Amino acid sequence: MNPTAPLLHSHDHWMGLAIEQARLAIAARQSPFGSVIVKDNTLIAAAHNRVWDTCDPTAHAEVTTIRAGSEALRTIDFSGCTLYSTCEPCPMCATAIHWSKFDAIVYGATIADAAAAGFSELTVSIDDLYRTGKSPVRIISGIRRPECAELFQLWLRTPGTRKY
Repeated sequence: MNPTAPLLHSHDHWMGLAIEQARLAIAARQSPFGSVIVKDNTLIAAAHNRVWDTCDPTAHAEVTTIRAGSEALRTIDFSGCTLYSTCEPCPMCATAIHWSKFDAIVYGATIADAAAAGFSELTVSIDDLYRTGKSPVRIISGIRRPECAELFQLWLRTPGTRKY
């Protein structure tokens, strides 16, 4: 091992940045979801849910982050990239991740956790969706799940929050 080589950040580290984004969403009275895009151990984009402030029901954290990443990289091809999300992507976001050619999706809380907090989720797991659709995107689940699931409780305790 080269002692001067930079230490690679872990899934835990990158999920921590996604959690920070979700906390920013809560503070902005948005829904409690955050995500980041990483390529070659470098942060490419970070964003959170913006459904309410944009009046755009597709402005989920993952889609908002993909939009920012596309602008940063000037491409729609995210080969070599990993998307980190505080929650298992809904079918819309899972499809956007697939179409964008990410290498992997890493998430914390489950779609069932989101539904339990009152979100109107189509409780189709990303595992089932990708298996049925034969997606090559790798799925890594449960990273910092308790902390990610706690974001829903924090959001529920925050005055002025709205569900969709």
